[in-house]
Amino acid sequence: MNNVCVIGLGYVGLPLALSFAMKGYKVYGVDSNPELISELQRGETHHLESYKGRTIQEILKDHLQNGNFVPMLDYKEAMQACDDIIVTVPIPVYGGKPYYEYLISCAKEIKNNLRKNQLIVLRSTVVPGTTRNVFLPILEESGLKCGKDFYLAYASERIAEGRAFEEFENMPTALAGFCEVSTKRAVDLIKVICKEEVVVASSVEVVETAKVLENLQRDINIAMVNEFERFTKAMNLDIFEVIKVANTHKRVNLLYPGPGVGGFCIPNAFYYLNAKAEEMGVELKLSKTARMFNQGIPAYISDLVIRTIEKYGAKKKVAVLGIAMKDYSSDDRLSPALEIVEILRQRGVEVKAFDPAVKKEYDFKVKSFKEALEDVEVVLILARQHGIEFDKIFEYIPPSRAIVIDTRDVFTQQDAKEKGFILEKI
Repeated sequence: MNNVCVIGLGYVGLPLALSFAMKGYKVYGVDSNPELISELQRGETHHLESYKGRTIQEILKDHLQNGNFVPMLDYKEAMQACDDIIVTVPIPVYGGKPYYEYLISCAKEIKNNLRKNQLIVLRSTVVPGTTRNVFLPILEESGLKCGKDFYLAYASERIAEGRAFEEFENMPTALAGFCEVSTKRAVDLIKVICKEEVVVASSVEVVETAKVLENLQRDINIAMVNEFERFTKAMNLDIFEVIKVANTHKRVNLLYPGPGVGGFCIPNAFYYLNAKAEEMGVELKLSKTARMFNQGIPAYISDLVIRTIEKYGAKKKVAVLGIAMKDYSSDDRLSPALEIVEILRQRGVEVKAFDPAVKKEYDFKVKSFKEALEDVEVVLILARQHGIEFDKIFEYIPPSRAIVIDTRDVFTQQDAKEKGFILEKI
């Protein structure tokens, strides 16, 4: 049966479902959000993905039309039609603690519709131990036994938003099953879309932990380069140039600093690992320090904006360009840009933000580049986006009055000198 059920149709689940659809599978996509399902049934999505020159919107419409992708709310219909089920439901973090209720609710729905010989592959990023200690016991409340009546595996998700289709194909996938059959069936399913090696680990806990460490090392690296930024700024050096030079060393791969760490993966990684560490009495000093440092970056950027306004006697009005959590993204979940805007507004700064990729509406968000730049002198760059033409800033603000605070290395001091505007960089 070339049918697969994908539960959770967000930034991971939707391109994953469409990846199987493009391989000729009939995919039943399940999500608990009625508004999202309605949008998908109409062929609408705000994701910024593409594959071989075709947008995810084009791919979605094609596979709705040919029947290979069927978005729905109903677990029962989807699970009756499929032997293979993939789960990409998130575990958010609230107040520093992982919130399991979405995953638990999903597991209960699966349990209520589980039948013999089905394979469930969990692909959510989780606290190490979750698959065995939280997810599996709920499934076995069905009366069916893992390894005998149904099969269960964990496979980590390693995609970067904007490159999902390519990385599902070309990124090695790590997985582990609860028995030999679970592992073999999971490998066979993953290989439908993955051309690279499928790395089989000795236990699901190895893969769960590896996934969290993959994200956490980026959090630590980002904290490190943002700390370096403060040092280079004190020396009147450009941190982006310093890192470019350092990265010419073949064993060095420094990331670049920015306005903070956002999205769902990296900011939550410490809390996933720490939840298990606290249970075992292990202290994660370095990881905690990096996380606390990164949480403080929006306040640091906000201070830079206030100091710049005061230094040049500028109006307390700021045009913010880009509010997504990173460059070329539509994802504003946990975006540091939103925190920066909130801090600035609390400090009496009028903010007009423009980001054509972010779907969600905010009372400070404007609909056009021109509107964002009207009657301001200070421009704060927080994310690059297609549709934000930074060189056109000076068509609306004369260079002699423009003050640009650049957190994304869009401009150089040479640009500022040639055009005649003031440039402050992190």
